[in-house]
Amino acid sequence: MRINQLSLTSFRSYPQLDLTFQPGATTFIGDNGSGKTNIAEAIIYLSFLSSHRVSQNQPLIALGAEQAVIRAEITRDDRTLQVDLEINSNKANRARLNQNPVRSQREILGACQSVYFSPEDLDLVKGEPTTRRDFLDKLLITRSPRLAGVMSDYERIIKQRNALLKTRSPQSSLIPWNEQLISVGSALTTERIRLCEALNPWAAENYANLNEVRPMEISYKSSTKELSNSLEENKIILERKLEEVQYQEVERGVTLVGPHRDDLHLQLGQFPAKGYASHGESWSIAISLRLGAFNLLKSEGAEPILILDDVFSELDTYRRMQLMKTTQIAEQTIITAAVESDLPPGLETQRLYVQPGRVFSARQ
Repeated sequence: MRINQLSLTSFRSYPQLDLTFQPGATTFIGDNGSGKTNIAEAIIYLSFLSSHRVSQNQPLIALGAEQAVIRAEITRDDRTLQVDLEINSNKANRARLNQNPVRSQREILGACQSVYFSPEDLDLVKGEPTTRRDFLDKLLITRSPRLAGVMSDYERIIKQRNALLKTRSPQSSLIPWNEQLISVGSALTTERIRLCEALNPWAAENYANLNEVRPMEISYKSSTKELSNSLEENKIILERKLEEVQYQEVERGVTLVGPHRDDLHLQLGQFPAKGYASHGESWSIAISLRLGAFNLLKSEGAEPILILDDVFSELDTYRRMQLMKTTQIAEQTIITAAVESDLPPGLETQRLYVQPGRVFSARQ
């Protein structure tokens, strides 16, 4: 999979930008604030229908514009796809696939698949559980785009159920939402557990390749004990747990059971990574998770675009070289860097230079 052409209209700092990509690696070089990360962000948004930098759409739309538009020509499995996405702040986004409108923007998920690594990824180790859940869920969507609908349904169920709990509605009004929570929640939990089991050997191998001393291991940490990769067993366990906490939920006015309270557990040797990993080890874990995700997808037949957003400046020489090895097996890699000296020696890449609002192929 690779992007041949990318067009941005009123997206972030670009009134209009049209790019043509060559096969292999492309590096965008520019000062901080010049707009290079905006290009990576557009591809990430096309992959997940969300930004890795902000939670709302409004910051993505240029000042004074009503919407932003991302257009991409993508080659996948010897087929060419044209994807158009209109981003709005006050109404639903609209999308087209090969010039044909789709009913929901989620129908373009899977057209562009990517794995990205950014400086914010240190939060995968040091941050809150929501960051690690987001990592798992985005990888799930990349593997199986239909799961985006499951996640959306789950968010709706939790929102409605919490509203009923806060108003101390009768238990009878909770019954249909309990049933949906059990069904959808157990499905999402099961998929996450299966993903952790599949990702663990890849992440552990990448970590070992960074010459770290303590072994790394990942696992799924649920607020509900005894959950497994069995969907039917998880339904039974969630149902039982809901019964156990029903009075606590009424008292606190919030849903206490379900995948929205779970976490990705990172283990280094005998200790949890959070609170025990050094700064260097934390970077190694973040790299291992992202490259492990890439390896897993590739082992399953996918060819995701690899995006390395301004990360080489954060890493020592050895870790830079490990990332560079992955660019050699990726069909397409998009890199951003503030200065060329941050790039590993020997990196073969098309180099483009960025100034506010424009991109060019040679320094001017």
